[in-house]
Amino acid sequence: MPLGTLDGTPPPFFRQGPSARSKLIFFSALALFLMVADTRLKLTDPLRLALATTLQPVQWLAMRPIMLAQGGGAYLQDLHAAQSERATARKRLAEQSQSAIQGEQLKLENARLRKLLSLRERQNTPSQAAQVVYDVPDPYSRKVVIDAGMVDQVQAGSPVLDELGVLGQVTRVYPLVSEVTLITDRDQAIPILNTRTGARGVAFGDPQVRTGAMELRFMAANADVQVGDLLSTSGVDGVYPPGLPVARVDKVDRRVDSAFARITCLPVALVAGALHVVVLQPVVAAQAPPAPIDSPPAPSKKGGRK
Repeated sequence: MPLGTLDGTPPPFFRQGPSARSKLIFFSALALFLMVADTRLKLTDPLRLALATTLQPVQWLAMRPIMLAQGGGAYLQDLHAAQSERATARKRLAEQSQSAIQGEQLKLENARLRKLLSLRERQNTPSQAAQVVYDVPDPYSRKVVIDAGMVDQVQAGSPVLDELGVLGQVTRVYPLVSEVTLITDRDQAIPILNTRTGARGVAFGDPQVRTGAMELRFMAANADVQVGDLLSTSGVDGVYPPGLPVARVDKVDRRVDSAFARITCLPVALVAGALHVVVLQPVVAAQAPPAPIDSPPAPSKKGGRK
């Protein structure tokens, strides 16, 4: 092939386009033009809106883990705060409940004390107030211990009352405390008077210790005793002052094969829940006259009348 027929231009692979400076100037001018056009004419708003709409699901998916992490942290914080508030509310509710219970107890105790003091004022027998310390742990007896003893001049046999009626009798006296046998004890007996009929009798503690009742014994089967009759102290024993409430008739069982009726009574006093009591002196001791005072002998007269 002759040399004149050869193409002296470089192959397309080695062809050079616009220079880098030309490209920089061109694209800078294009960018400047687009910015001015976007600012003045709002030419790229549809494109920006289309891109934002297209990329919204992608952004939503990309933000899910971050939002879930933030929501989980906020949920845990709110849960902890709610639990703390719940615990605080329960504590306050417990304190308020305790205060309310204490207020009710104080109100009940105040009412009992008022009744006790009014009952004490109606009695002319010397008396003193005391408080029940504890119940005697004996399953076969009904006794309590009060915080008054020899130093308080408590005597054995003294009647013990609460705000409702007769509670029992002092059976043992110690220096600082005393033992009181309740009227429901099986070995305790108290003379009574039926306030409706005026009939006298004797009420004993029920032999069945756990019942907390009393039994009116030796009453004839045809005796006029009805359910609801109030039994008070008769005062014939020289221990209990007359007129103190003792019990109410709860059940009357008139047996054909027996000459006596079986009469069950319920104590008026709170034998199972008394707290404040009044200890009276026995009637005989309270009514005993004082010992006479020895008077000095009269001076003898000397000499006779002239």
